[in-house]
Amino acid sequence: MFTGIVQTKASVVSVSTSGDVMRLVLSTPNAYLNHLDIGASISINGCCLTVVHYELGHKDVVGQVHFDVIDETLRLTNLGQLKQGQKVNFERSVTFGTEIGGHIVSGHIHTVAKVESIERQQDNCAMFLSLPEKWLKYINYKGFITVNGCSLTVGEIQKNGFYLHLIPETLEVTNLGLAQIGSEFNIEVDQQTYTIVETIERYMKSKGL
Repeated sequence: MFTGIVQTKASVVSVSTSGDVMRLVLSTPNAYLNHLDIGASISINGCCLTVVHYELGHKDVVGQVHFDVIDETLRLTNLGQLKQGQKVNFERSVTFGTEIGGHIVSGHIHTVAKVESIERQQDNCAMFLSLPEKWLKYINYKGFITVNGCSLTVGEIQKNGFYLHLIPETLEVTNLGLAQIGSEFNIEVDQQTYTIVETIERYMKSKGL
């Protein structure tokens, strides 16, 4: 479980594939790897991945963390597009006493959205994201959404997508500030909204409504 508050941007060291599994190696400062356990969960671009190996760097230099990414994750997310040198959003899982600054995030990606437009101003950046129509019913104006692992508030909704309004801090700390038109973001809709919509639809279907 995560909060959607990205801790840092990690760098892709290498990407290699064996069969249906991709080995992803990231580098990040030691501070984000201290007291890490093999098998721990880390959100990478919003995807809950399991640590299979890690190594701390000497003194204050960066360490490395390794993940195995299976074919189902590659099919549903943007992780299969990663290349050496790219930046990914990194958040370790919630621990007891963690401040929930965003909202509860599972790390299970529902779909991918595409950046259709970017409007940058001095203190604001508006992005319009398009996504498959079937997922729009789970997105509400001013509701929560997780974009590449970032807990954000939904802006205006249109028939094929929605707006995000991003402050400079979000653009600096996360990889959303590196986006270009055509970039793809991992999307996790708010789980409470998803559950309510699915429950109501099943009930109405059972009643023939």
